[in-house]
Amino acid sequence: MKASLILSLCVFSLQAIAQNKSLRLQVNTKADALQEQVITWRRDFHEHPELGNNEVRTSAIIAKHLQSLGLEVITGVATTGVVGVLKGGHPGPVVALRADMDGLPVIERTPVPFASKVKTTYNGQEVGVMHACGHDSHMAILMGVAQVLSAMKADLHGTVKFIFQPAEEGVEPGQKGGAEQMVKEGVLDNPKVDVIFGLHINSQTEAGKITYRPGGTMAGVNDMQIIVKGRSAHGAYPWASVDPIVTSAQIINNLQTIVSRNINVTENPAVVTIGAIKGGNRSNIIPESVEMLGTLRSFTPADEKLLIDRVTEIATKTAEAQGATATVKIPYSHHYPVTYNNPQLTQNMLPSLQQTAGAANVLLRPPVTGAEDFSFYQEKVPGLFIFLGGMPKGGDPLKAPSHHTPDFYIDESGFNLGVKALCNLAIDYMNNKTK
Repeated sequence: MKASLILSLCVFSLQAIAQNKSLRLQVNTKADALQEQVITWRRDFHEHPELGNNEVRTSAIIAKHLQSLGLEVITGVATTGVVGVLKGGHPGPVVALRADMDGLPVIERTPVPFASKVKTTYNGQEVGVMHACGHDSHMAILMGVAQVLSAMKADLHGTVKFIFQPAEEGVEPGQKGGAEQMVKEGVLDNPKVDVIFGLHINSQTEAGKITYRPGGTMAGVNDMQIIVKGRSAHGAYPWASVDPIVTSAQIINNLQTIVSRNINVTENPAVVTIGAIKGGNRSNIIPESVEMLGTLRSFTPADEKLLIDRVTEIATKTAEAQGATATVKIPYSHHYPVTYNNPQLTQNMLPSLQQTAGAANVLLRPPVTGAEDFSFYQEKVPGLFIFLGGMPKGGDPLKAPSHHTPDFYIDESGFNLGVKALCNLAIDYMNNKTK
C-alpha cells in the first residue's frame, strides 16, 4: 500500500514537471512569434502619449485588443482604466497582472522616428507629452501577455485579470486617479484577486536581465508644503522685518540633519528633499511669506512617522526661534505606501523568474527611493513587483538617460523577456496553488 502510494506520487510529480515544461515551451514559442507586434504596439503608444486620466486613445486600443481575444472587458475604471478577465479551462486562483498607461509632461529629445510631438495643457501651462518612464512598454508587454495566455486558455488553472491602469504618475490638483482609485472602484474584486504581479522597465539595467527585492522595494512617499510667515520690510532695513527667506534657509539646512542624525541608515534609507521655494518678487523687498514644497521617502511606517514628526518639529521650532511661524502640511497632495514585495511570494516565484531569464540574469537589487502606486494593490493582496532591463547591452548605467527625462531611451529587445516573465509568473503561481 505504502509503495503504491509513493509510486503514485512520483508519477503525479513527473506529470506535473512535464506539464510545466510543456506550458513553458508554449509560452516561449508564442511570445517569440509576438516580438515584432509588441514593439509595434509600444512605438504607437510612444508616438501618441497621453497624460493621467486622459488616456482616451490609449485605452480604446487596449480595450479593442482584449475584446478581440474574447476576454470580458470593463472600461472606464478610475476614469480611463481598462480591465480584462480571462477565465482558464480549469478552476484555480485569480492572478492579476498590471500595466500603467500614462505619459509625463516632458518634451522628448530622443532621435527615434516614433518620438512624441504631442503637446497639451497641464496645470495651466502648455507642455510636451512623452512616455519618459516606460509605461508604453508596460502596456505593449501586457497586451502580448494577454494574447499568449488567451491562446493557452484551456490549460490555465484559474483566472487572469489584466489591469491597465491610468494616472500612475499622478493627476492634476482636484482630480482622483491611479491605483488607489482603481482599488476603491473594486478592481481587485469580482472575481476577487488572490495575488498580483507587475513589472517596470529600467533604463539603467541591461536588457535581458531582471532585478527584484523582497520586502520594501520602492519607497513610500509623502509630499509636503511648508509655509513660513514673517513680517515684510524694505530690503534696506532688514531689522524691521521678520525675514521668512532667512528663516526658510535655516529650516532647509536643519532638515538635512534628519537623515544624517535621526534615521538608522544601516537598516533603511530615507530621503528629505526640498524641491521648490517661492517667496518675494523684488530684490529690495523682504516678503511676508515663503512657500516650500518637498518630498519625504521612507521604507517603514516607523521611519515615515519619524520623518513627518521631525520635519514638523524642526520647521515650527526654527521659525519660532526667528520670531516667525511655520505651517507644515504632510502629505500635501499625495501619499504612496511602500511598494512591498511579499517575502514568501517572492521566494516562491523566484524559480519561475530564474527559469525564464536564466539564474545569472535574475539579480537582487538595493531599495529604490522612487515610488510606485502599485503599492496600493499590495496593501490589499500579496504582490510581487519586478524590474525589467531596458538598457542596451554593454551600456554604462551611469551614463544611460534616467527616467522622467527628455532623453529617456529603452532597448526594445528586452520586451520579449517581459512577456515571458509575466506569463510564467501567472502560470506557475496557478499551478503551484492547484497541485
